[in-house]
Amino acid sequence: MTSARRFRCCLVGGTFDRLHAGHRLLLNAACKNSDSVEIHITSDVMAEGKSPFIQSFDDRMDQLLNWAEGYSNCKISVHQLNDVHGPAPQHPTADAIVATPETRGMCRSINEEREKNGLIELHIIEVMHLDSIEGGIISSSAIRNGHMDQEGHPWMSEKIRNSHLKMAAALDEELKTPMGILFEGPEDDPEIGMAAALDGLPTPHGAIITVGDVTTKTMLEMGLTPDIALIDGFTKRAKLDEELQVNPSIFHHHLHAENPAGYLTPSLHEAIAKALLAEETLVLEVDGEEDLAPLVIHCLAPIGTLVLYGQPRKGVVVQYTSLEVKQRCRHLLSLFEVVS
Repeated sequence: MTSARRFRCCLVGGTFDRLHAGHRLLLNAACKNSDSVEIHITSDVMAEGKSPFIQSFDDRMDQLLNWAEGYSNCKISVHQLNDVHGPAPQHPTADAIVATPETRGMCRSINEEREKNGLIELHIIEVMHLDSIEGGIISSSAIRNGHMDQEGHPWMSEKIRNSHLKMAAALDEELKTPMGILFEGPEDDPEIGMAAALDGLPTPHGAIITVGDVTTKTMLEMGLTPDIALIDGFTKRAKLDEELQVNPSIFHHHLHAENPAGYLTPSLHEAIAKALLAEETLVLEVDGEEDLAPLVIHCLAPIGTLVLYGQPRKGVVVQYTSLEVKQRCRHLLSLFEVVS
């Protein structure tokens, strides 16, 4: 014989961008002792005020509905939230609401409104945040900022960040395949591919990062300075003539890293992490080779970052940093040999 549930109807509100382990903890707390749970998701208009990189309302709703399929003994419904309090101050049948430490005050305000409306107070179920593997709480903003995945794991573990990684020979062909959208153009006139790439940039997007001297030089000559540029003074393993080299003084900040061809080093990992924090344009000069750097950039960069690099004899590749791209890069890095 099952015991009676504690609440009739529990309300849950939030943005629920990129449904993560913390969200699931919150929702499980609502469902555990309630006959029904109403999930109210912020509208696209409200969400865009927080960040342009939040998923669409439809995508966020689909994630929640997929999650809800796992609950058979609790009635779950999903609704659109168009203002801060939503229906809670006037909801006639609700008797509970879920809060995190920072939203508890809002729940108290809702109860004050309910009292004015002649309704019973909602029982506040407070749920603490989940901590990520390397510290800090699991949150949608931390995921959008590139700091962790939806389970709170870093995209590059501390061991990987502090190791010298050697590319496995088996990855050679796979890494030659463009990881992104290829904008074709002749090798002797890189501006054609670059012009097509710039015309096709998605909106919205975050920082623009160029990897490679020719790609960076071409963009600069077209009147656009990338937010971050990685250069090594070479193209196809041949040193560039002085007139073809990038002038580092164009950028506000300079960093250096050591990274031999075919490797990824802690020096490069650390420099990329620092570069991503820069608020002004930055050039990262690599002593060695920067060809494999996009794997690290995508793992560490915020969602929405654009990485551009040249594809020999084909054109310019543009890759948008997303959770899917981060997952692929993490997988590829796991196939590298840890040298030291």
